[in-house]
Amino acid sequence: MTSRVAVAGATGNIGSLTAAALQRAGHEVVPISRARGVDLLHGEGLDDALTGVNTVIDTTNYGATDRDEAVAWFGTTTRNLLAAEERSGVGHHVLLSILGVDRVEGNAHYAGKREQERLVAEGRVPWTIVRATQFHDFAAMVSGWTEQDGVAPIAPLLVQPIAPADVAAVLAETAAGAPQGRHIDIAGPAPQDLVDMARRTHMARGHTVDLVPTWSSIFGPEMAGNVLLPGDDARLAPTTFEEWLAGHA
Repeated sequence: MTSRVAVAGATGNIGSLTAAALQRAGHEVVPISRARGVDLLHGEGLDDALTGVNTVIDTTNYGATDRDEAVAWFGTTTRNLLAAEERSGVGHHVLLSILGVDRVEGNAHYAGKREQERLVAEGRVPWTIVRATQFHDFAAMVSGWTEQDGVAPIAPLLVQPIAPADVAAVLAETAAGAPQGRHIDIAGPAPQDLVDMARRTHMARGHTVDLVPTWSSIFGPEMAGNVLLPGDDARLAPTTFEEWLAGHA
């Protein structure tokens, strides 16, 4: 059964892939982004965008490193989106979140996502929350944040990364179904060391950088060990890091 699905954050990496997956499945996609004249932070354009929409998928992201700023941004945008959904009669809100988000206290982004989850779970719009592990491109992105003069500090995280396209496929599939509340966690097929992922990604792309494993204020030792890894009941996506790297070098 096809439906009209709005994607918040439609111009981002996951949002654009999700929109494409929905379109392949025959759904009508309504992109929600500032580029389309819709501002989640101030609520502008939301009511018009959600007219006739059955389901909303929220893939928005915000890069604040200050806890209060992250909580305020995710809280405000989520309240605005949920309120507009209520007014428009949206029947299903699908939120992309982070696996392990409730195990890490010191990270500002995780605090913002927990606030987002709380608002969705306590809201009146039927919902599903999909928690995913870090994406395959996460290691290169993190080292890009810190690289200076050819040196990039990077946290020695143990992760089980998932391909962005696999995340998008699960979101599109979830949007087509009934609201579930908490969805089963999703992860990639195998654990990886973040430092090694960054090294292999940069090597494949011909980029020379000296990676220095170290904990930081962004990724501290509270994220060490198995904290970011999925449990035994997680749904494992098929695309390996090696397969993804071969197509994105």
